[in-house]
Amino acid sequence: MSDCVAQFYQKLEDDPSLKHYKIEASADARGVITLTGEVDVWQHVVDIGHAAGKSGVKGVINKLTVKGAEMARRDRTEDLKKAEAAGVIDQADIVVIGAGVTGSGIARTLAKYNKRIIVVEKASDVSEGTSKSNNGMIHSGYDSKAGSLKALLNVKGNAMYTQWQEELHFKMNRCGSFVAGFDASDDAYLEQYYELGKKNGVPGIAILSGDEARAIDPAVNHDVVKALWTPSAAYVEPYEVVEALMENAIDNGAELMLNTEVLGFIRDGARISGVVTDKGIIEAACVINAAGLYADEIAELAGDRFYTIHPRRGTLVILDKKIGKTTNKCFIGTPPKNFTKGGGPTQTPEGNPVWGPSAIEVPEKDDLAVDEEDLRFVMEKGKHLTEGASEKDIITYFSGCRASNYIEDFIIEASEVLDNFIHVAGIQSPGLASSPAIAERVEGIYTTLHPEAAVREDYDPIRPAHKVFRDCTLEEKEALIAKNPLYGHVICRCETITEGEIVDAIHGKIPATTVDAVKRRTRAGMGRCQGGFCGPRVVEIIARELGIAPEEVTKRGAGSEMLTTASRKGEKE
Repeated sequence: MSDCVAQFYQKLEDDPSLKHYKIEASADARGVITLTGEVDVWQHVVDIGHAAGKSGVKGVINKLTVKGAEMARRDRTEDLKKAEAAGVIDQADIVVIGAGVTGSGIARTLAKYNKRIIVVEKASDVSEGTSKSNNGMIHSGYDSKAGSLKALLNVKGNAMYTQWQEELHFKMNRCGSFVAGFDASDDAYLEQYYELGKKNGVPGIAILSGDEARAIDPAVNHDVVKALWTPSAAYVEPYEVVEALMENAIDNGAELMLNTEVLGFIRDGARISGVVTDKGIIEAACVINAAGLYADEIAELAGDRFYTIHPRRGTLVILDKKIGKTTNKCFIGTPPKNFTKGGGPTQTPEGNPVWGPSAIEVPEKDDLAVDEEDLRFVMEKGKHLTEGASEKDIITYFSGCRASNYIEDFIIEASEVLDNFIHVAGIQSPGLASSPAIAERVEGIYTTLHPEAAVREDYDPIRPAHKVFRDCTLEEKEALIAKNPLYGHVICRCETITEGEIVDAIHGKIPATTVDAVKRRTRAGMGRCQGGFCGPRVVEIIARELGIAPEEVTKRGAGSEMLTTASRKGEKE
């Protein structure tokens, strides 16, 4: 029995809630441990996986099942046959799988080289997965395990965001963050975070009195007596970052294929020669797996799976902008003894308070439900930390899933099995903050594998700044309307979004062809009414501009049609 397997069984034996299970564990020469067996509840699947992950292993393949539960799986046999029949549809030097912040950041960074890049994304838009469903925090790095890849890339990535923002012109608020202490029992946690932050190289980290914290942010709860302060923490609109990255990548020659799902790979010995998609085969010299929640499934298709992604769901609550004028501007968290899971209250660069996320282990990667208990938890924690807001101020709530793995660290490395495959997996929090450094690290791996890659003379890292209509002066607005009268038609009154802006988004570099995509590009539907008034007009505009029937307009791609039947006399039923 290998050492890591023995350590795992000992950890299982030491846990009264898990020791009765009959779990089979085996480890290969690389130190990858595979688990099989049956347990009673999903949480025990996760707990046993974590026990294995703490046993000095390279990775954990968790094949445990839950008694009486079946995981739905699609049969892709026919899809594969159709894809292979379509034959080769394109060729690329680099295929990046996934168009979240990780994949988009990698594509933009590698676009500086004389290589043809194709990004494939199964969703109808960029930033459709985890990247759109987080609170937008650029973590400072005080809570990542010292010496971990997370700690290294978090602190480095945080600092690199200044250059990203200057080059790409997305909104960013470097507001700083607190961890709040309410009594002497919190001191040990604050000191622990302080020492860890110092080890990780977090700049400006300090422990402040409650009054010192309120001098920075007056909305910090009056019961807070001490707080850990990290001024480097920042906030972005995460989907805006992804859009900026991908647009700049496209400007530098990268190509984006949306609604394109990877079904398999064609292997030639130790090399991937083709990426099989539902559109056909893309010949590839190098494949980068940045598929987020589905990275383990992509790795398995390629024949080099050594990790399992388990989804950790988090609920976020968005509050009315008017409340943002009186509530906290900085992120506020708590020591784990007060609330054992999830984030805390802060404010988006647009001025909306955002509270959460929570952290719930779920079996299905597409489980984005919001339950009452989870919502209550987020609101309770928010009100515990800041003042001036309540449930009546909620305008929307939603959930996303983090791409967690059982070693709880990033996996960023060249495949040990394949010569031209790069793993970028387990990118959960602080993945958004780390993304510039992740892209740089992947660049280093790629140029090691391909030393012939040369930087293009015409590479331009700048995405031109764009001033939105609502931020323009009266003179600038009049000039826009004179040039295009559609700018004179306000569609979303909550956010002052015009028809001209919506049309521009629909026909942009990354076409916004769904209601959600238009919402992310323009903020139409992000106000107090959440699209209650402007939603039908947005559907009409999308239908008109794309030349499709309103019934064909979707919220977020196929299967999410906004309308089911025509409601006006004479229209198709």
